[in-house]
Amino acid sequence: MASHFSGVLQLTDLDDFITPSQECVKPIKVEKKHGRSLAKIQIEDDGNYFQVNQDGRKQKLEKAKITLNDCLACSGCITSAESVLITQQSHEELYKVLRQNKRSGGEEQVVVVSVSPQSRASLAAHFGLSSSDAGRRLTSFFKSLGVHYVFDTSFSRNFSLLESQREFIQRFQRKEDDKKALPMLASACPGWICYAEKTHGEFILPYISTTRSPQQMMGSLVKNYFAEQQGLPAQSIYHVTVMPCYDKKLEASRPDFYLTEAETREVDCVITSGEVLKMLEEEGVSLSDVEAVPVDPMFSHVCGEEFFTHAGSGSGGYLHHIFLHAAKELFGEEVKELTYKTLKNKDFQEVTLEKDGEVLLRFAATYGFRNIQNLVQKLKRGKSPYHFVEVMACPSGCLNGGGQLKPQQEQSNKELLQRVEELYQAERSTAPEEDARVTQLYHTWLQSVGEKRAHQLLHTQYHAVEKATNGLTIKW
Repeated sequence: MASHFSGVLQLTDLDDFITPSQECVKPIKVEKKHGRSLAKIQIEDDGNYFQVNQDGRKQKLEKAKITLNDCLACSGCITSAESVLITQQSHEELYKVLRQNKRSGGEEQVVVVSVSPQSRASLAAHFGLSSSDAGRRLTSFFKSLGVHYVFDTSFSRNFSLLESQREFIQRFQRKEDDKKALPMLASACPGWICYAEKTHGEFILPYISTTRSPQQMMGSLVKNYFAEQQGLPAQSIYHVTVMPCYDKKLEASRPDFYLTEAETREVDCVITSGEVLKMLEEEGVSLSDVEAVPVDPMFSHVCGEEFFTHAGSGSGGYLHHIFLHAAKELFGEEVKELTYKTLKNKDFQEVTLEKDGEVLLRFAATYGFRNIQNLVQKLKRGKSPYHFVEVMACPSGCLNGGGQLKPQQEQSNKELLQRVEELYQAERSTAPEEDARVTQLYHTWLQSVGEKRAHQLLHTQYHAVEKATNGLTIKW
């Protein structure tokens, strides 16, 4: 499973990770031929690889170089222990649970699938559907396999946006006393979080928002509130999410999202948009031919047959919503439209709120590893001018995640991404404050469990990873 990450950066089977100071190379691909002892691989003193044929001739083998664009956050620092956890998360694991349910004779796990809007848009582009239509057809497909409930993570994203807004206001108000209150850095991208924990540790972590991502918000909702409402123990629910990137598998495996008493994860399995396509192919089904049915309404951001989205970027709209909320709450300014200023490249944009020539708020969207590195270096030099930064490891953000569907023949990556963005933005956007069911859950469920427990259900924590010193990381 680790080979599906943006960079294949495993170091043997040691429990360590690759640091940025090391030269990363992908394993050399050697074409296998039938027969015995056709050639040997010889490693010279200078580190070069040679293929030695039976007649003694040597052929130098090229290393496959990894660029910064290849090396997305968690791919560069994934441990062997984490890779084992990730192998437990695939569409094959979902099939295994569904087969066990059919053989169980009544004692089955309740299977819940939560689908991200980015995955819906990717599958919609592939099959020539609208994003809402793809969502209804996916609901029908999963239920035909034996899935009991299908939800939409746009619903849980309401909680992520609301909590991010509140957290930003609190940080802004204490910025004079807490020098690491700002800039607040978005926390929804697990690739960025993994990179931050393992590369910059205690320096960067205080800046990162503690608000859970939509995936893990849905984990709280399903394994806590939903389980209570259904009268089920959390461990009897098998919760699957459909996500646009493989890094989400790593996020679901974090110990912070494991329910110790119930001995279960809040998200048991993460499958990517591409793995859903694989499931459709294995079933011999085209999504276009599947009958559309309504998504389950309990945790879905829908009105009738139409799915709603949130304004702003295809990565969740964090900058957009926090900016509007902060402008109103802190300065009494009603901002109708955001004006984005592109800086070094299209993946580094800035938004400002100015009054009487004074900059009151300065936000940025920073996508891709190179831009993230520049952001961190500015922070370390005390040169960052921002109050909030929407950070995403993938260039172009979540709609371009590594788990999304690939271009079809005669279609470029740029054309596909543009189409996915169009489908994603075509859905009607609403503000998270407008969802009455979210407000109701705040007033009932979250108030009933107490302030401390409510914070645990909506927020998380981060852990600096101490770098182990070993022979591979020492510069001789």
